[in-house]
Amino acid sequence: MDTKLQKERFIEAYQKSFGNVSQSCKAIGIARQTYYNWLKDKEFETQLQEIKPKDLFLDFVESKLVEKINSGDTTAIIFALKTKGKPRGYVERQEIETNAFPDNVKVEIVK
Repeated sequence: MDTKLQKERFIEAYQKSFGNVSQSCKAIGIARQTYYNWLKDKEFETQLQEIKPKDLFLDFVESKLVEKINSGDTTAIIFALKTKGKPRGYVERQEIETNAFPDNVKVEIVK
């Protein structure tokens, strides 16, 4: 198979796997070293950088969260409110009692 076509297939697999190099190599049947050799090609490297797999992954996970929220999943709704609803007061607070320690404390130093 021609290298250009293999690189295109790799880029597709790379997107689908959210940037997992091992999984992408396995999907198209190349050695990991081949991938590293291809990185010397600036055009290939630039195409990979433009994919931004971390952003793709977050977009995907957020879409799954939205699906859960739309289906009425209480846990997903609470999670979304705790993370995205903070400006509206949806936060968990931990109250710390300031008078939790006794007023009279004696310290004895023993030698």
